[in-house]
Formats: sequence, structure tokens, C-alpha cells
Amino acid sequence: MSKPNLAAFGIESKNSDICPSFSQFMKYISLFLIALLCSCTSSRDESHTLHVAVLRGPSALAFAEWIENPPIVGEDTCRLQWVDSPEQMQALLVRNEADLAVLPMISAANLYNKGMEYPLLGCPLWGTLYLVGRENSVRPIYLFGRGTTPDILARKALGDLEKEAFNYTFGTAGELLQALLMQKAGTAVLSEPFLSVALRRDSTLQILKDLNRPEGQAVGGFPQTAIICHPSLEPYRETLDSLLQQSCRYANLFSQETIDCLERAGVFAPGMLTAESIRRCGVNYRPAAAIQEETISFLELIQKEEPLALGDKLPEASFFNAGKP
Repeated sequence: MSKPNLAAFGIESKNSDICPSFSQFMKYISLFLIALLCSCTSSRDESHTLHVAVLRGPSALAFAEWIENPPIVGEDTCRLQWVDSPEQMQALLVRNEADLAVLPMISAANLYNKGMEYPLLGCPLWGTLYLVGRENSVRPIYLFGRGTTPDILARKALGDLEKEAFNYTFGTAGELLQALLMQKAGTAVLSEPFLSVALRRDSTLQILKDLNRPEGQAVGGFPQTAIICHPSLEPYRETLDSLLQQSCRYANLFSQETIDCLERAGVFAPGMLTAESIRRCGVNYRPAAAIQEETISFLELIQKEEPLALGDKLPEASFFNAGKP
């Protein structure tokens, strides 16, 4: 049997043919056990982590409390991962690297239709979209993201306008915001927090219409955001529902703490969010079982306007009732 490389553990020997002293031997054993313990601890920490992937944007409001106080579900600690695009989110789900994921409702339904069996856990946000402009603004109405939720809801709410009234020149919300501020656009559809930035920087801009709820509905809104979960989390559904209701209440009750936390985490730049931003986003978690009818109604609207957005069909009932007979 070959001799261990004692030098690798900080043990020196003047003569490699002479056995180390008892104290040196004990030092070797101690260091070996420490290395083994560290290895085991690292593996355990990773295996006891519940990965929560959240798109950067308004959805993060519902999770601010979890940044500094990660909850524990079963034996797993929830750890947040910020994702920059729906495409990156889909890649995480395909690789089975997310236990919970937060993304647009139409994306969640579309992925489920494609065989990604992450059922709906609930909806944390019911707002974010507003028509903004100046008094006596004229057409066109500027939007970005043809075929996305903002586009579909804007066209639905402003359905009496001809298609030529909408302009898709600007490709991102940031570009659209700059166009408004530079008066290259008079009227636009903006989501939070870009809306708050626009209103703060230009006092001539005002909210013209709330696009977040069906016409004539005074409260509530469209379930635009989805939290989906890995099937293995079904036994913890009630626990997760309770934790998410608590975190959404935190965002509403402690708006400044929520803003500070998200800015420290680098999710939003300083000054982007305000207490009004949070209010306008409709932060209010509701479980899947309680919103099935509203969600189906919303997805039917999406399918009517943009069938391909959902893969040309509504998700099966198991999307809402996973794990139930």
C-alpha cells in the first residue's frame, strides 16, 4: 500500500521512510475528518435547497420577504434565483433545475400544454399594465411585444380601435419609456415599474386607463402571473400557499422595506420602485383552486386573441387540480 501524501495535509517528515510521530498522525486524522465533514455538509446543503426561479420584474415584489428570511418547506430552505427572460426560465424547467417558477400565466399554460408537467400553484400579481399618455394625446398607441399579455390585453380593452392605431416600433419597455420621456411617443402601454418612472420624470404624463381587469369589474383583475411547482411539492401545497400569502401581505404592509430589499438584491435599480408601484401591481396571492374559473376565463380571452400563445388549446384540468382525484 502506498503511503499517504502527508505534505498535502500540512504534515512534514524529515525522512519519508520514518513513520510520523503520534501527534503528526493525529493531525492527519483530524484534517482528514474535517475534509470529509465539509464534503458531507456541502452535499447536504445543496440537497436541502428548494430552488425558486423568479423573473426579474414586478413578480419579485411577492418574494422580497424571502430574500433575507428564506422560508423552510419540509426540510428544504427556499433559495431565490433571478431569471432575466422567459426563455431562460424555460431552459431551467427543461433541465429540472427549478422547484418553483414564477412566469407569465400564458407561458405557464403553454409549457404545460407542451408536456412540461409543472401544475399551477397560484397567482401572486393581478396588475402592472396601464395606458399612459398626455392630455389630448393622439394615435398611435405604442406597445411592445406583439402577441404577449400586454399586447393582447391592450387590444382587448381598446377594441374599438382599428389595427392601425397600434404601433410596435419600440422593442422593449425601456425603449418605450425613453420615447415617452423624449416625446417621441404620446400614448403607450406601460407596466410597472416603468410606469412609475415615467410619471415621476414627466408630470405631464397621466394614467389614461387601467388594463388589468375586465371592463366594468371594479376589483380583482386578470391572473396575469403564475407560480408553478414541481409535482414532488404537491404534499406541501398548503404550506406554500400560506407562505406566499404571507410574503404578499408583507409587500403591501411594508412597502419601503420591500423596496429596500429588492434594491439591495439588485433586482431593481434605486429609485425605480415606489409604494404606488406596489399598489398598482395588485400583489395578492391566491391559490390555484380558488382562481380556476378566473384563470380559465383569462386564458380563453388569450386563446381567442392569440391562439398560438397557448399552443392552440387550453390546459387540462390537471393544470389546476394536480394531485387531486
